[in-house]
Amino acid sequence: MAERSTAAVDVADNSGEQPLTAKADQSTADGVAKNPERDTDSDEAQVSGGTEGSVKKASPPELHSGHKLARRYRLEECVTRLDGFSSWRAVDEKLRRAVGVHVLPADHARARSVLAAARSSALLGDPRFVQVLDAVEENDLVYVVHEWLPDATELTTLLAAGPLEPHDAYQMVSQIASAMAAAHREGLAHLRLNPNAVLRTSSGQWRIRGLAVNAALRGISSDTPQRTDTEAIGALLYAALTQRWPYENDAYGLSGLPKDVGLIAPDQVRAGIHRGLSELTMRALVNDGATASRHEAPCTTPEELVKAIGEMPRIRPPEPAFTAPPEYQRTTYQQGTYGRPTPPGTSQPIAPPPPPLQSRTGKALKWAVSALLIAALGLGSWQLADALMDHTKSDDTHKSQETNDGDKSAAKPKPQPIKIQNSQEFVADGAPQNSGAEPKTYDNDPSTYWKTKSFIEGPPIAPYKPGVGIVYDLGSAKKLSTATLDLRYGGDHTTVELYAADSLTPASLDSMTKIGSVTTTGTTATVKVTKSVKTQYVLVWLTAVPNSGYDSTLYSRAGWKQAIGEVKFTG
Repeated sequence: MAERSTAAVDVADNSGEQPLTAKADQSTADGVAKNPERDTDSDEAQVSGGTEGSVKKASPPELHSGHKLARRYRLEECVTRLDGFSSWRAVDEKLRRAVGVHVLPADHARARSVLAAARSSALLGDPRFVQVLDAVEENDLVYVVHEWLPDATELTTLLAAGPLEPHDAYQMVSQIASAMAAAHREGLAHLRLNPNAVLRTSSGQWRIRGLAVNAALRGISSDTPQRTDTEAIGALLYAALTQRWPYENDAYGLSGLPKDVGLIAPDQVRAGIHRGLSELTMRALVNDGATASRHEAPCTTPEELVKAIGEMPRIRPPEPAFTAPPEYQRTTYQQGTYGRPTPPGTSQPIAPPPPPLQSRTGKALKWAVSALLIAALGLGSWQLADALMDHTKSDDTHKSQETNDGDKSAAKPKPQPIKIQNSQEFVADGAPQNSGAEPKTYDNDPSTYWKTKSFIEGPPIAPYKPGVGIVYDLGSAKKLSTATLDLRYGGDHTTVELYAADSLTPASLDSMTKIGSVTTTGTTATVKVTKSVKTQYVLVWLTAVPNSGYDSTLYSRAGWKQAIGEVKFTG
């Protein structure tokens, strides 16, 4: 298994059961107090359509603090012990870092499924999930080692202080939905996605723990895993907006909804909730029909939820509040009495100005200065008059040249910006790169991007693909002069080509007309149109991209890749 540099625990929890150790959530070792390891929900409330597997009552291994696994992982504190398995905070003595460990007997009924789930999760390698570091069967034990994030805080803990701000809730549901969509594309489901499984790091990133493993530890399965995880994301957003659990049972320190009322929209539970987020929550939760307010189609998969989020107007962070500076105060230092406080009731005497030069030498000096000033003024006036005369002559000459040249000196029209009306990723071969993120390239926010996949070799994208790019709708046929792109990655090198297309979804690259290209090693590309045509649709086409390392902001792996921040056309 690949070694990881950070660590966090993914707790083996069960509905309503307390660990046998002394309240793990009160531990302060290694930052655990911020991430209390508990789970108070019921499987019925959390998992829709889930079924609890039969449990073979295997005897739990006799483990204790200080016990070592593989002569490497030293168990420190038992977090949970139930159903024949236990979860520990441990120390990897080889790499000297904290890790989390799930341990169960090799003859446990779920041992094989836990090993399979852990190894599948480790192969995903997505940094938005708490990573599985090792999965081993040894000495009649099966144990799974995973990251421990001491600087992360559970959503449960965050909600104890109150509901999240709209921007924080928007960021959470965007990142969680995107991560689960990526997991389901690889055939992995969570089935235990709840506020204890969602963490926010100190950098503001959201991460998910227990992918596939938590469900395997409890024998939970589902006939509709995508729908189950989508409804769980809706429950997370509901709790983040209202500080209430969207079921009748209380869970995770949150109060449930009133009995016999049914599911009500978040904006009916609390005043001032963002309308778009409230409707998005209901689309994820009410999978058997659309919401009553908008009649939008329900979201039954994480991929559909990601698309619905992309169609929403972007929720920006609140403006920072600036406090007024304190009123200006004069000090004794500014009054000329630094270090000597003025007695109360007395005013500081003002020193009289020094007397003027009254001696004979002083008078002579004053007359000499006056004479110099008069001479300087005269010389300056003469030079100014001479310069004005020369300027008049040059103006006459310039006017005569303008008359002779005629239209040659006429000012050229200034390029005008062209507003983008719509966009669509163009896929010439294979799968799309980042479908749904095209509007981020013209939302006037340079911090948002449409990104490509990471290719193994480069800079040319071929032979993997002939190229990647986006078709833009300019509203009507216009004559282009330039296209300017803000790029995220510099290096050797990025090649951008422009094509005039006949629609937003052209049939092929051969059906379009190439009108310009440029190659750059920087983070800005300006493509000048070399073939004058009028077109309503323009394809921005990348055929070569630079090499760049792992990007934690865009969750992009190292490789040959590029991301476009803003695209601007002028005509």
